[in-house]
Amino acid sequence: MAIECAAGYIISKIADLMVEPAIRQFRYMFRFNNFAKEFKEQKEHLVSVKDRLQDAVRVAERNAEEIYKDVIEWLEDANNRIEGAKPLENEIEKNGKFFTWCPNCKRQFKLSMALAKKSETFRKLQETSTKFTTVSCKAPLPEIKFLPSKEFTLSGSSEEAFKQILKALKDDKINMIRLYGMGGVGKTTLVKQVARLAKEYLQLFDEVLMATVSQNPNVTGIQDQMADRLDLTFVKKSKEGRANELWQRLQGKKVLIVLDDVWKDIDFQETGIPFGDDHSGCKILLTTRNQELCSYFGVPAKSVPLKLKLGLYSKATQV
Repeated sequence: MAIECAAGYIISKIADLMVEPAIRQFRYMFRFNNFAKEFKEQKEHLVSVKDRLQDAVRVAERNAEEIYKDVIEWLEDANNRIEGAKPLENEIEKNGKFFTWCPNCKRQFKLSMALAKKSETFRKLQETSTKFTTVSCKAPLPEIKFLPSKEFTLSGSSEEAFKQILKALKDDKINMIRLYGMGGVGKTTLVKQVARLAKEYLQLFDEVLMATVSQNPNVTGIQDQMADRLDLTFVKKSKEGRANELWQRLQGKKVLIVLDDVWKDIDFQETGIPFGDDHSGCKILLTTRNQELCSYFGVPAKSVPLKLKLGLYSKATQV
């Protein structure tokens, strides 16, 4: 009796081992439609996940952030897998909508197996993507001595001025920086480079505004230049009303205001620039040819090569 039970158990197990693989094999032959449908759905889901991740990467790159290596590798892998699936898609299309019974059972069997395998690959890639709660981090600041550009050629003197201005911008006790020198020595280009670094890379300021003042300063013109950079549309038409709107917009923010080509005093209050005790977060960086304007407070200016002189002022007052 015991022998019969043991034999029955063994036969049952052998049957299970034989039947289950056989059923799986028959599935590949007779359920092609199901495998093809699953393949298409998994591929579409993967493409959606990839596109969302790629969008997040583009946003991070625009913000000068560093993309994680595993995110880059995942995107490359996903792209390669999706591209590699095109032959299977062509096979499905070649055989019409889907075939249900194919005289070439061997071919249908192989195609179904390939579709099932590819679907599983797509599914696992989607699962892997769920670990990416973020795609990037703030890029470590390189030891930037200068930001090269098409309009500026790096030299020792300009680099020294660059460093001094940048140091002053980081100093909370200094809220006005005046750069002076002869026309054509590169003052405008230099302050543009400093402003770009301070905003985009060092993130010292919420806003960086720039206005060209010239020999005959026009308050309305200066206001318009700053408003354009803020995407601010004035509601008021008077200088006083516009100054108040500009003032309100900049209040509470860390702002760098670059005033280029200054020839004489500017009334910050009339213009709408929140400066001094009214707004400690605002710094003024101006360029001028007028050396007397730079010594207005009696503070000695620092000299650097190329006849480019830098005056640093810690007292918040009008130019």
